[in-house]
Amino acid sequence: MSMSRSLVIIPTYNEIENIHAIVRKVFGLSVPFHLLIIDDGSPDGTATAVKELQKQYPDRLHLLERAGKLGLGTAYIFGFKWALQQSYDYIFEMDADFSHNPEDLIRLHTACHAEGNDLAVGSRYVTGVNVVNWPMKRVLMSYFAGTYVRAITSMPVMDPTAGFVCYRKKVLETIDLDNIRFVGYAFQIEMKFNTWKLGFRIKEVPIVFTDRTQGNSKMSKGIFREAVFGVIAMKLRSVFSRYPQTRKA
Repeated sequence: MSMSRSLVIIPTYNEIENIHAIVRKVFGLSVPFHLLIIDDGSPDGTATAVKELQKQYPDRLHLLERAGKLGLGTAYIFGFKWALQQSYDYIFEMDADFSHNPEDLIRLHTACHAEGNDLAVGSRYVTGVNVVNWPMKRVLMSYFAGTYVRAITSMPVMDPTAGFVCYRKKVLETIDLDNIRFVGYAFQIEMKFNTWKLGFRIKEVPIVFTDRTQGNSKMSKGIFREAVFGVIAMKLRSVFSRYPQTRKA
């Protein structure tokens, strides 16, 4: 196994029930992933728990703390910039709550590292609907959000709102991260849209998404509204933008 450097970014807010287990699970995998926890001032002591864990994993576990809840998108942009400064080859996004199975990190890594893709998406919908523990209303909302995004953007991605992904370093170096506008779930759409428009290779890897069993969901109507109207605005902006085409191998 090549020792290409891989960083998993996990934004946290009140994840004390999950943080010990998720860190140990990731570090128990066969690929030597590093972890970056970005904590938005969790009052439940999540950051303190990470600092304790850093004593066990001083070289692999990293922590960036922010003053308060500043949004998922800004957390990932913050993490991407840090990852690029540290010259990681593969940069992953993953939730702290085990809705994403950490073992699937290896499959996402393989899709980029071994198969030559630039973005691997852990997809809930590429082989039907693979969601566990969600109410039907939430499943339908998520599934049709994907249909809506494809209709507006023509982007051939079955799960554009997916938050379980692997980026090759050059993708994040090419995207103008300071120009990413969305902070909620639409952030995930905007990042994939930019990756696609720039001509990078995207592969969807089927995963099973299991809704969190510990802690509380962060979904809100504002986040959903941003996704609905933001996608139209994003598409309109793209019509007047120039995307330098990268190679399509």
